[in-house]
Amino acid sequence: MADRAGSFSIQELPAHLILEILSSGRLSSADLACLEATCRMFRRSHETFPNKFRSMMEFAAFHLCENHLIYTSLPPQARQDLVDRCRGNWKKVLRFLQSVEQSSGTAKTSAGNIQVTTGRYHTLLMHDSSVYSCGSSLCGVLGHGSDTTQCETFSCISFPSVSRVIHMSATHDHAAFVMESGEVYTCGNNSSFCCGHGEVRRALFRPTHVHALMGIPCKQVATGLNFTVVLTRDGSVFTCGSNTHGQLGHGDTLDRSTPRKVVSLDGVGHVVQISAGASYTFALTNNGTVHSFGSCSNFCLGHGDQHDELLPRAIQSFKRNNIHVVRISAGDEHAVALDSSGYVYTWGRGYCGALGHGNENDRTAPEPLSSLNGHLAVQVCARKRKTFVLTDEGSVFAFGWMGFGSLGFSDRGSSDKILKPRMLENLRSHYVSQISTGLYHTVAVTSRGLVLGFGDNERAQLGHEWLSGSSMPTEIMLQTRLEDMAIAVQSG
Repeated sequence: MADRAGSFSIQELPAHLILEILSSGRLSSADLACLEATCRMFRRSHETFPNKFRSMMEFAAFHLCENHLIYTSLPPQARQDLVDRCRGNWKKVLRFLQSVEQSSGTAKTSAGNIQVTTGRYHTLLMHDSSVYSCGSSLCGVLGHGSDTTQCETFSCISFPSVSRVIHMSATHDHAAFVMESGEVYTCGNNSSFCCGHGEVRRALFRPTHVHALMGIPCKQVATGLNFTVVLTRDGSVFTCGSNTHGQLGHGDTLDRSTPRKVVSLDGVGHVVQISAGASYTFALTNNGTVHSFGSCSNFCLGHGDQHDELLPRAIQSFKRNNIHVVRISAGDEHAVALDSSGYVYTWGRGYCGALGHGNENDRTAPEPLSSLNGHLAVQVCARKRKTFVLTDEGSVFAFGWMGFGSLGFSDRGSSDKILKPRMLENLRSHYVSQISTGLYHTVAVTSRGLVLGFGDNERAQLGHEWLSGSSMPTEIMLQTRLEDMAIAVQSG
């Protein structure tokens, strides 16, 4: 009922208008669930939508799924398989789609938008419009200038562009950033031309604009060992740097000093995600096909052999089994993939149980990780002999090498390996939205915006000055947050 101030109850709005507001794309699956739980009108059906939807929130979630990029790319059977996997709950389907999208890009938390990427001895974190880094600044990978050799706490990186960063990667000795404008900036070790600035081999200590990509709007970057992969907004892939094993995808083994388009990917589909391993590359298209190229010394290309591929080649085992892959992660010696129904696949070297199959055997082609079939996975993350899997409920499973505590288990005992997926109890009290693992350390982001790190900290890659390492998740604070807390203490 309207009051004297002219306000009114939401129940007075027409149902179709309420539905339009709910389906605008500004609400998450958690928002819809909260509204349904707290407001009676959202829990009941209505004559304006089909009877098969048990509530207005379910119908709104259905509309949001129908417009989601991942869902629209799925063939009819894959869509139905996902809905069946979620037991017909459209809010759960929406949670899966939104979680997959955010876990590999920017996670929307109650403290702002956050993305984290971990490297050998460093960590980069994007928080809203700012990017911070900590750890070892080997060859300038932290982007703070030649005078900085190490940052004990997260410090803000200065960019020459007024545009904000929307994606970044820094897994080895160089870093790459994509701006909202579509421009790409790089810094760090450029001895192999991996920063893309032409015949310049010197280290770059601050983010520098890649002029060769000017006028080509980009959206994603992936840094391998001595090479870089860039994904454009129109689904094209550019590569530069070392090409010893054909990891640049140009049909030869010649290095490239500036980014060059991988023309053989034209016509195979719109590339939606890229991932770079030590010396190999994945390009995932919107039809769910994984194309791999580069070194296959560890079976990482997934073709059943150890032959290097100089051109992108589709992984046939996924195609033969009608598996629609939605995310891919290239580790140093193994790889992991996530399909459109939340199932996980691993292949490559099985050292220390990195593949999660209960042994240390290698797999020459993708094999389903059946022990996780009871969970709906939304993110997969592979690195040096270890793997993390994030579920739609915010739980984290880990397996592989336990060295330096970077796997997150405090009860190490006599073994230094976990052969099968095991839930990280130390993170059970948190809803994890994103996770990234480096050589010896790991960093997770929660839905509340907490940044938690564990593993080695000898070079301050966990953002703590006096901590040598930790097997327990420890909160990492940004410089701005530390200053805010100091001000609060003083004023209190």
